[in-house]
Amino acid sequence: MRFSNSAASLVQFVAFFYYLATCLPWPPYMMQFTHTAPPPPPPLHPNGGAHGGLGLGLFLDVGAPPRARAWPGSFPTPPASKISLGNLNSTSCMEQLLVHCANAIEANDATLTQQILWVLNNIAPPDGDSNQRLTAAFLCALVARASRTGACKAVTAAVAAAVESAALHVHRFTAVELASFVDLTPWHRFGYTAANAAILEAVEGFPVVHVVELGTTHCMQIPTLIDMLASRAEGPPILRLTVADVVSSSGAPPPALDMSYDELGAKLINFAGSRNMSMDFRVVPTSPADAFGSLVDQLRVQQLVLDGSEALVVNCHMLLHTVPDETAGSVSLAQPVSLRTMLLKSLRTLDPNLVVVVEEDADFTAGDVVGRLRAAFNFLWIPYDAVDTFLPKGSEQRRWYEAEIGWKVENVLAQEGVERVERQEDRGRWGQRMRSAGFRAVAFGEEAAGEVKAMLNEHAAGWGMKREDDDLVLTWKGHNVVFASAWAPS
Repeated sequence: MRFSNSAASLVQFVAFFYYLATCLPWPPYMMQFTHTAPPPPPPLHPNGGAHGGLGLGLFLDVGAPPRARAWPGSFPTPPASKISLGNLNSTSCMEQLLVHCANAIEANDATLTQQILWVLNNIAPPDGDSNQRLTAAFLCALVARASRTGACKAVTAAVAAAVESAALHVHRFTAVELASFVDLTPWHRFGYTAANAAILEAVEGFPVVHVVELGTTHCMQIPTLIDMLASRAEGPPILRLTVADVVSSSGAPPPALDMSYDELGAKLINFAGSRNMSMDFRVVPTSPADAFGSLVDQLRVQQLVLDGSEALVVNCHMLLHTVPDETAGSVSLAQPVSLRTMLLKSLRTLDPNLVVVVEEDADFTAGDVVGRLRAAFNFLWIPYDAVDTFLPKGSEQRRWYEAEIGWKVENVLAQEGVERVERQEDRGRWGQRMRSAGFRAVAFGEEAAGEVKAMLNEHAAGWGMKREDDDLVLTWKGHNVVFASAWAPS
């Protein structure tokens, strides 16, 4: 093998070194790049398994006895056991290899791409430790990007069908399954608990409460809110619930629900009735690609007939970031305004009593794929690390959980334009946006903080909560994960 003088020569050396060190046969998707085919590989594992591989058709039988291949010339074949692979399995090395792979794909360098793919395929099995599973998900996403952009066409030809089938792994939940699923971890429960406490305080004394649900978890927060409203000292209000049914060319972010919103609404109305509370349920098909324009328009019409007895709450749970930010372009009004800014200013014109924003405290808005890769890799290790505390290896729920993370990784890396809906911004940036749109922060009270802490006591010791300014922040081993903020018109 000849090594170039480019910055990627180190990666080429690592690939070659690893190949010699392990004496493994070349996987089939790499044979396309060689003029002389190596000996036939061992049988493939069509559905993955304990022998590693990407989980998308790129598999090696690394559990089989290795075949020694002679070194060029008269050099003897070195025993694999004598060669230390050093830090190849370290998180920093995996991140660097992923970065080099992304750069190679963007440069349409098929030779370098196949070398890095091969190394990563062997050091990051999808059933390995948390860092290996994280890396495997990113590798799948990079292959999907190559497939969709047409870069490195030879790589694409080998794996496009397998990548296409990956979407089948995202589970469609029944309502009961989803309720149990979100209770496994504080990732969503943190936002539910903080938001419900803030909502209950903001609507005190109002006989009618209108909640606009902009969320990704299909109203799983609402039963607890119904219970809390039904227990008010002044008696239960009439609850009006308007739900955004997200319509997107890339599909709504997971989790997916295996029932219609009409069915879900009927169940919620029955549940409210069992708590002696009247409830109205309405669904509005809407899209983040136009800043939920159809939803905002309908809310404006409804506001025209109000008599002041209704409290309006906009509950934004993990969905605002799907609205395109400035990096996705802008719309032209009197002046160019980003869709994200337009949505927040539209919400302000509705004069709501409260807007709750719950989002992941991360930034995936970089314009270049390498920037997004680094940001996502250094945030999404958290769910892979945390899952070991609440789901056993090999369990069905764990596969569902990690498939959802994989969907997010692929959307961040493989999609562009309006189809890239995973455009998270950090807590500070959302605060700037809300204040610029005419909102002021509302601090969470001690009661809300206490309820969040009590909820966290039901989970592993690594989870924590802290206050930052007026917001509450969920942490994992001291790292920010999700923030909850509350806002009222200024």
